[in-house]
Formats: sequence, structure tokens, C-alpha cells
Amino acid sequence: MSKITILKIVPLLASFAFSDALAQRGIPPKEVTKITHSTNYAEHLDFLPEMVNMLKVPEGWTVSIAASGLGKPRMLYYTPTGNLYITRRDTGDVLLLNDKNGDGRFEESKTVAADFKGVHGITMKDEWLYLCNNNELRRYKVNRDGSLGNHEMLFNDMPSAGQHPNRTMDFGPDGKLYISIGTLCNDCKESDREAATMVQVDPVTWKRTIFASGLRNTIGFDWHPQTNELWGMDNGGDAKGDDWPPEELNNLKEGKNYGYPFAYAKKEIDLTREDPAGNSKQKWVENTEGSIMEYQAHMAPIGFQFFPAGTVFGGDAIVNWHGSWNRSKSVGFKVQRIKFVNGRPAGAEDFLTGFLKNKTRFGRPAGVAISSTGTVYISDDANGVLYSIKQK
Repeated sequence: MSKITILKIVPLLASFAFSDALAQRGIPPKEVTKITHSTNYAEHLDFLPEMVNMLKVPEGWTVSIAASGLGKPRMLYYTPTGNLYITRRDTGDVLLLNDKNGDGRFEESKTVAADFKGVHGITMKDEWLYLCNNNELRRYKVNRDGSLGNHEMLFNDMPSAGQHPNRTMDFGPDGKLYISIGTLCNDCKESDREAATMVQVDPVTWKRTIFASGLRNTIGFDWHPQTNELWGMDNGGDAKGDDWPPEELNNLKEGKNYGYPFAYAKKEIDLTREDPAGNSKQKWVENTEGSIMEYQAHMAPIGFQFFPAGTVFGGDAIVNWHGSWNRSKSVGFKVQRIKFVNGRPAGAEDFLTGFLKNKTRFGRPAGVAISSTGTVYISDDANGVLYSIKQK
């Protein structure tokens, strides 16, 4: 583990040779801020089948291996017919898994899309499968057997990837397509208006508009099955200490700004940032939205999905904590259920744990898909395993 202490001291500048740059970037902060930043990677353990016995789920549930040897599986899409699609950004392809005999294991796996570098986001609508990487949105006609036809490129001009290339997307109750576009760096004022936003796409013209802004990297988002409100898990910034800024759950509304890069959580101002041009951080943040619920910093939320109405946890959500790399003691590496009461988050409980033990880990939860009967599928992009969690 390495630890770096940064003492950030910026004097007030009465004059500056590059005055035009200052006008664009804002006034540097007067505050002296001390940050202790740790780099700590939990040691990786290769997966063995018996390791599934180390995992814990709630009473009345079981966890099993649904598939293995999948490389680095990321996002999942489970169809009403029982097919499961998996994107693999590292190999630039999409797998189709099928459980032929209904025993809960996917016996058949085949590649149905390839040559799509960095493919990550996935969704389906009206017999079309939609895929995106950091720049491009494509769709493929789905054949009766689940295979895909030739692709149609819908656009290829989303902001360049930068540090957060993992675009995710889904269709909302309004029929529009929503795509999350993360910030291009760890902590900066973006030059591209679409960076650090949620964009809304018209499925007729394929034109994009900014739905919500000030979102550092909201990989996981979904609509509550009873209220149809949009909720998203935002990743807090790195290198600001062990416990700040927190990961946050936001109720995403059209036209609202959620604070990044000048504030996190419930309008907590980032004192290390410069003031925005022509304004102060404090004044700028007054017009932003605070988060609804916060969680331990650096757990790194990825997959987020609600249980369908009518299932045992209907209206609650699942979040995958991918796990920390920049905290003195590792956190995350687990799956939690976010409990909702009357459409609002009311707490979190562990749902799948055991991947992390002391300084070692054998899994990093990434994608999530929940069937209409409440079976939860979790991908592990560290060991290539797909887990199935269901009621006994």
C-alpha cells in the first residue's frame, strides 16, 4: 500500500500572466487543504468452484454458479425468453448465454456481436438489441434464436472516453433512450457539455439532449417500478481521502444539476476546487440538487437495478460495489439491496458478500440483471464468473 499526503496551498494571485486562462478557469481557492491519498489494491485470487461456499446471501436465498470461464463480463441484459446477453469491453464482443434444460446453469455460450471496441452499455426494445461504447451507439435486429443481424450505426459522436469510458443506457417509461456519460477525468471542469451528464435520446430522430448534469459517473441507473422515477448511483471522486466524497444515490430529474465538479453528496463543497468563473463555489452550489442517500467512499458502484413489482423485494434495488483501489483499507467487493419505502430509499442490507477477506479478494461484482421472477444474476469481471441468487 502506498500513501501520499498532499498539502494543497494556492496563494491569492493579484496578477497573472495568463489572465485569459484565469477568466476561463475561475479563481484558485484560498483554502489550505490537506489530503491523504492511499493506493491499496486487494490481492487477486483466481476462482475455484469451491469458493462459492464462501459467499453469503440472505436467509431463504441460495447462490450458485450460473456460468464460468467468461473472461471479463460486464453489463447484462436478461430477456423474457430466458436468454442472457453479456458485454465484454476488453474483447469488444457480446456473448449470448442460454439455459437449455432450465436447471439454472447456462450450458450454451456463443458470441453474437464482435469487433465493437470497448462495447459496454446494452439494452433491448422492440426486437432490437442496442449496444454502445464511449462514442458510438449501434443497434442489431434480434433473430428468433437470439442471434443478431447486421448492425446499424445510430451515431458516433459522444464525448471521447477519457477516464470514464463505460457508457450505460436503457429505455425509460417514456420510450426515450437514456445514456450516462461520465466525466472525462477524475476531477475537472469539462469542456464538452455532454460530459458528466445523463443524456436523453429521441428514438425517432436519434438526437440527444442533456437530461441531467453534474453527475461524475453514474454507471448504474434504473426507474422505480411503482413511481417510474429515475434513480442513479454516482461514483464519488478519487484521491480526496479515505472517506470523502461518498458514493451517492440521486433521484434524477430533468433539467437538474447534481453538483459535480464543485460539490458532492448533500451539496458538500469540494474545497480543493477553484471557484467557477464569475462566481463562488458556494453560490454556484446553491442551485444544484443534493443526493438522497450516501454510502462509504470508494466502493465504486457499477450495476444498479430495481426488483420488478410483484417479486419478494419488488421496489427495492440491487447495487454492485465493484471495490476500492484508493483507500487504506479495502471496501466494497459485494452486492447490497437498497430498501425503498413508499418510493424512497430507506437503508441498505448486504445481499451477496464474501468476495473480500482481509487483504485478498476473488471477485468484483459488475453487471446485474433481475428476472421477472426475482432471480438475480451478477457478473464478476475479475474471474469471469456469473452468479445466480434466487429464493429457495
